[in-house]
Amino acid sequence: MWLKKIGFFVLLFGVCALGKAQNSNSYWQQHVDYAMEVVMDVENYQYEGSQKLIYTNNSPDELSRVYYHLYFNAFQPGSEMDIRLQNIKDPDGRMYVEGKSRIAALTPSEIGYLHPISLTQDGQEVVFGEEGTVLVVDLAKPIPPGGKTTFEMDFKGQVPVQIRRAGRNNKEGVALSMSQWYPKMAEYDFEGWHADPYIAREFHGVWGDFDVKLTIDKDYVVGGTGYLQNPQEIGHGYEAPGTKVKKAKGKTLTWHFKAPRVHDFMWAADPDYLHDTLKMENGPTLHFFYKNDPAIIENWKKLQPKTAEAMEFFSKNIGAYPYEQYSVVHGGDGGMEYAMSTLITGGRKLSSLISVMSHEMAHSWFQHILATNEAKHEWMDEGFTSFISTLCMNKLMDRNKSNPFENTYKGYRNLALSGKEQPQSTHADRYEHNYAYGASAYSKGAVFLSQLGYVIGQDKLMETLRKYYEDFKFKHPVPNDIKRTAEKVSGMELDWYLTDWTQTTNTIDYSIKNVYEDGGKTKILMERIGLMPMPLDILVVYNDGARETFYAPLRMMRGEKENPYPDINRTILPDWPWAYPSFEFSINRPISELRAIMIDPSQLMADVDPENNIWQTLD
Repeated sequence: MWLKKIGFFVLLFGVCALGKAQNSNSYWQQHVDYAMEVVMDVENYQYEGSQKLIYTNNSPDELSRVYYHLYFNAFQPGSEMDIRLQNIKDPDGRMYVEGKSRIAALTPSEIGYLHPISLTQDGQEVVFGEEGTVLVVDLAKPIPPGGKTTFEMDFKGQVPVQIRRAGRNNKEGVALSMSQWYPKMAEYDFEGWHADPYIAREFHGVWGDFDVKLTIDKDYVVGGTGYLQNPQEIGHGYEAPGTKVKKAKGKTLTWHFKAPRVHDFMWAADPDYLHDTLKMENGPTLHFFYKNDPAIIENWKKLQPKTAEAMEFFSKNIGAYPYEQYSVVHGGDGGMEYAMSTLITGGRKLSSLISVMSHEMAHSWFQHILATNEAKHEWMDEGFTSFISTLCMNKLMDRNKSNPFENTYKGYRNLALSGKEQPQSTHADRYEHNYAYGASAYSKGAVFLSQLGYVIGQDKLMETLRKYYEDFKFKHPVPNDIKRTAEKVSGMELDWYLTDWTQTTNTIDYSIKNVYEDGGKTKILMERIGLMPMPLDILVVYNDGARETFYAPLRMMRGEKENPYPDINRTILPDWPWAYPSFEFSINRPISELRAIMIDPSQLMADVDPENNIWQTLD
């Protein structure tokens, strides 16, 4: 076709100057310090542990009750996760096979459980009770604002058969994928407690320091979150090169990990893990744990330099990675991010292995450093991660696509036209369809950012992303925070954008309604069909090959973006007020000289009907 699609997506690789975070004097967050000792029996997959948790109440509220998550209790017949699985219209295929819930079929030796045996507060016994995956604790004495208290707990658990995220003996033969395995203090913030039951979705947590001692069969190799404190006792690839490892007596080893300023702790273990390390020149040490399987070794070796490239890409384009290590661990049932680490299935083609690594690593910034509440704002993690990892893969794999988000927009449009969409402000557990949750969180969430670049300019978008990270890392940002950051960077008013895109299912649909000649000039009549407003870029192509663009700002933006096509002349039109369903402008050339007109040549506006965005003369 004579009219080439124009892809003008500009990615800036420079790192902006680090600004001082805009701290609010009223901001606060809780703090936890965990010290845990755990003994794992690799024969029956049961474990016992002790936990000392120092809880700091930085809130202005007195607390008379606290809550813990007991995630493994979800993997039992009749649990909320099991019942939801059996009643949702499109159950997760990893958990629901041949018309039956895999959880419902678990035997007593296959289920998961996590049970506190005893619990004290500052040495005094407290009243506590399990309610599915949540432990409710009535305190012996309230925790005052600014106060600290120490909880000491003994607990026991059983690792479930691998069904979702955590478990034993996954389909690729990894023995232990240990996520969501310990009693985890629920988050309390300005909205109150977030003691959500574990039904299927993802997580929210309190930042703190972890000190974990894990005793396990000495043949097992362990990798995951944290810095190993006793490498010369452990070996297994952790020891300093050329040094001797102390030979362990007995059948077990005790691994001692510390992880500062994280809100989760994952580990995985297998007797057949290979362990490779790669020390980045200006970055963390990368660890790779994968099965000693000839079918996957070559791809896992090739994955390692690509992992370093991804780490460098994200650190440049979002902000510096703040930890000294990152682990890519073979395990789980797909890909799932954790603090300083990820679990991914390993028997993939190389491109798929790199892709899942890139996506899960990007979560380190959005879920484990910014750490939005995923139960309420999952699109801010999944969508933003999808956005930046798509850009990363475009570079890592030398795809050089002018618009790498084509499939992302297709996913959103399919959702918008499916009749199954719910607003992104829907609680993650309340979606009627898994499909709607996934498309909303991943596709629509990614389009939020890529389309924001269309609104404010691509350079301003990348500046917004870096400032958002710098201002809100370790602060659990909410949707208003990304919106306000973009407003400060761009100078525009963007409440309309956040509101329509995330709190409604309003769609964008503009059309070129009519093109006609009047007194030697060409009049172009455009129509707003959808309820969501947008500014418009309009490209006009003439028969002689000349091009120019016209820009109709949205009045409620109270601003204008810079010309995204600096090599093409742009005319700024009067603002288009949203309430007006149509907008007309004229060109000082007769219609006979026009070849085509196109709304949004960048293809970054998520118009649900792109077909009516083009007018062209017939050949």
